[in-house]
Amino acid sequence: MNRIDRITATLIQLQSRRVVKAQDIAERFNISLRTVYRDVRTLEEAGIPVVGEAGVGYSIMDGYRLPPVQFTKEEAAAFLTAEKLVEKLTDAPTRESYASAMFKIRSVLRTTEKEYLENMDGHIEVVENQYLPKENSVSPIRDILQSISEKKVICIDYFANHTQQKTKRNIEPVGIFYSGSYWHLIAFCHMRNDYRDFRTDRISKIVFTTESYKKEHPSLKTYLKQISKEKELHTVVMKVPKNIVKYFGDQKFYNGFISEKEIKGHLEMTFLTGSIEGFARWYMMFGDRAEILSPDNLKKRVKEIAKFIFSS
Repeated sequence: MNRIDRITATLIQLQSRRVVKAQDIAERFNISLRTVYRDVRTLEEAGIPVVGEAGVGYSIMDGYRLPPVQFTKEEAAAFLTAEKLVEKLTDAPTRESYASAMFKIRSVLRTTEKEYLENMDGHIEVVENQYLPKENSVSPIRDILQSISEKKVICIDYFANHTQQKTKRNIEPVGIFYSGSYWHLIAFCHMRNDYRDFRTDRISKIVFTTESYKKEHPSLKTYLKQISKEKELHTVVMKVPKNIVKYFGDQKFYNGFISEKEIKGHLEMTFLTGSIEGFARWYMMFGDRAEILSPDNLKKRVKEIAKFIFSS
């Protein structure tokens, strides 16, 4: 990227957030902080009202706006790809909002980019399958994000799978994330007086209360990072014939697959799992064709399960 394009992109980045740190700009363009300072000074000399505060970051003075930005074909295609994912992975209000945003984006595209999107539209698709989220009767994503924005406590009707009971909870949402074919909500639960992971497809009702958050919560990224450190993970390595791996399907990802390497016609596959018990029972489905190389406690558990089956 040449300097002119980088400075233009920096200006757009500054307009995209209330405050942007110099370090964020440096990491995005892989440049030094000194270069960032020089680029920002160039913007200031061009008459752009950039406000900088030491230790905080840069911002653009309220009221300043660039005329509509022109997108490249590649950027337009990225929007189209995202639209296909939003259609299948989110709730109805989010789909409607994104569709509205796409009309605005298309309205500022040049004729060639519009034609490009029209031609590409029929060549990108997210296919219906059992792993996609099921449509919910409520609109959890929109309501949860509104709760976070306003810092308002919400009351949810929730089906707890482990107890098979419906419960009513007052919660303070922290954030949502998509994992294992489901949207998850991390929230501080007043009933448990602790943070909990709620699957949004099990929320049947959301009611906004007049109560504001009682405490300051960590960011979702910080919380998830802390949870991953606390959760004990086990590295599993096994040797599998190449012609068997195709039958694993998406299950290998759900069981923590991270890498593989070919060794004499076999694949040595490495997994990171939080449950030796769960992995042992999945392994039993193809155990006659695969060899566990490590850990020993997984081998032991598989033998115990097999022994119980043949002794009963």
